Amino acid sequence: MNKIILIQSSLRALAKNKIRSALTILGISIGITAVIVVMSAGQSLRAFVGGQMDIFGPNLIQVETKVPSTKKNSTENAMGMATGITITTLTLDDSEAIAKLNNVEAISPGLTGQELVSFRDQIKKTMLWGTSEDILKINRVELAEGRVFSKEENLGLAKVAILGSKVKEKLFGDSDALGQDIKIERTNYHVIGVLAKQGTAGAMDMDSIVYLPVKTLQKSILGIDHVLFISLVVKDMALADYTADEIIGLLRQRHNISDPDKDDFSVTTMAEAQDMINTIFNGLTFLLLALVAVSLLVGGVGIMNIMYVTVSERTYEIGLRKAVGAREKDIFWQFLFEAIIMTLVAGAIGIVVGISLSYLISFVASSQGFDLPFSLSYSGILIAVIFSASVGLIFGLTPARRAAQLDPVVALRQE
Repeated sequence: MNKIILIQSSLRALAKNKIRSALTILGISIGITAVIVVMSAGQSLRAFVGGQMDIFGPNLIQVETKVPSTKKNSTENAMGMATGITITTLTLDDSEAIAKLNNVEAISPGLTGQELVSFRDQIKKTMLWGTSEDILKINRVELAEGRVFSKEENLGLAKVAILGSKVKEKLFGDSDALGQDIKIERTNYHVIGVLAKQGTAGAMDMDSIVYLPVKTLQKSILGIDHVLFISLVVKDMALADYTADEIIGLLRQRHNISDPDKDDFSVTTMAEAQDMINTIFNGLTFLLLALVAVSLLVGGVGIMNIMYVTVSERTYEIGLRKAVGAREKDIFWQFLFEAIIMTLVAGAIGIVVGISLSYLISFVASSQGFDLPFSLSYSGILIAVIFSASVGLIFGLTPARRAAQLDPVVALRQE
């Protein structure tokens, strides 16, 4: 029998049981939608995180405090820091020693804190970021106006400040901020610069920060002698790993550490950070796809059950068709086509809904201030198409074969 006629017969059979067919299609399409959303959202997040890392540049090395006897990327270290363990061994003197290494182009010891910042009747609680005169080289930002504080101002605990673009807008609106004095802890700080818009880095709004000389923040506001991190830019990226090893050796010597497991600091290159992020995203994507595969498997079993029920309900019809000359392969293909058509329709619906949901996620994230790009995963679409076709083929084979092998005499007795 002509395949087109068989397909038409399959469509008519599906149309007779609209609700059953629709529910079966719904089960598969949900799984296909999940595949598209997982792949596209993962790709978008990867691009988003990569864009955030670009703020700091590929030649950055980050030195941070770490809880001794923990690995730098471990849960134990993160929990220790989150629960209030403070490591006070990283200092400005460490930064000066690292700055003398041959491959170091710019360096900035860093601190952060939060305080109320005000100008006249405008008040904003904002993050204070202590940095060095190398801020523009470290953070790869540009000044919208004004200048950066000098090394002399840093060493002299000068009361000067550089405003992020949102802080400037909140405190001054359209008025000029340069030359004005803002108050931090009832002390006047002279505004010498305003940074151009940066956007977010992870969950941190880089435009809602007030930058101060690190020593000013350290001594005049926080009253401490240590720093939380040291950021540095290398001259030659090819020597980044070598420079990181130099820093590790130098800090172990300065901190009197002989056992690497007792390190109270961590050193991370941007290449290492990128590899870590890729590993995390690949693992998450694999895990989510495994969960989605279970959903598709359940949908496939649902198709098999529906097809078995259909074969049982249409036993007399099968017997009658075989009695008037229909071949086994004609019966087989008709029932297999029914399963394949349902999964292909489910695949098409799932792809459309998946793409729409991916775009909606990107739109909502952007409206909330996260620059999450819409990324269409063609590999996700390909996987969805292969899955949908495979599910129909694999789970439709056994019921179709059973229908084809029915004895017409026995089938006719079912009536």
